[in-house]
Amino acid sequence: MSVQPARTPSPEPPILLREIVGSVAVLTLNRPAARNSLSEAMIGQLHASFNAIAEDKRIRAAVVAANGPAFSAGHDIKELTARRSDPDRGRAYFAEIMNACSAMMQAIVRLPKPVVAAVQGIATAAGCQLVASCDLAIASDAASFATPGVDIGLFCSTPMVALSRNVPRKQAMEMLLTGEPILAARAREIGLVNRVVAAGTERDAAIALAEQVALKSAYTIKLGKEAFYRQAEMSLADAYRYAAEVMTENMMARDAEEGIGAFIEKREPKWEDK
Repeated sequence: MSVQPARTPSPEPPILLREIVGSVAVLTLNRPAARNSLSEAMIGQLHASFNAIAEDKRIRAAVVAANGPAFSAGHDIKELTARRSDPDRGRAYFAEIMNACSAMMQAIVRLPKPVVAAVQGIATAAGCQLVASCDLAIASDAASFATPGVDIGLFCSTPMVALSRNVPRKQAMEMLLTGEPILAARAREIGLVNRVVAAGTERDAAIALAEQVALKSAYTIKLGKEAFYRQAEMSLADAYRYAAEVMTENMMARDAEEGIGAFIEKREPKWEDK
């Protein structure tokens, strides 16, 4: 009688896939069975990836995509609920996760390179927040967006921060108060996404948009992205004062001198990213 060798359990697939396409880093959420929920591990890996992209001079833009029918269902509710048995009923852990997620979202905004979301399916709660935190977003015509926390007694307060900075107040409040999903076309109307494309083409479209921006001076993009988010929080007078300072600094940069010269001489500029 032959004895069959014990089967070695197959390794768990990575929850976040990383790929370089030209000068674009593509991060793909890979927890399709869990609707790509933002678990503690997923939040940590995303944050670490954005930090690595910031330091890698070969990478000039990034795309955030997802595998499976959902882009992201938000926080991992099962993971959070499991901590209800903690002595403090989970309070410390909930605070830790919310702050970690908020820091990851801010890492996108502070990244000196553009980040494009490629949304193929539903993006809810913190998943919607992730889309809103990206600089640009391409949505499949099959995608939808919602902040449905109110339906389970948990107002989407942290997603609200990114959402309310992307869409008009009345539209943000309607999404937050009703929890009702909006379709991709409506998301484009209110400014949550830039473009809606045929289902299945959103990833390529997002990479193409990222590549388009990657052709520009990395120094200019870094300066401009930082200025965009900073001035948005200022009064009108302060914003103009700050923007004038940025424009002056930008005019003194080598790439601005090269770019203006190339424009006048009707030739392609040669960026040095400084």
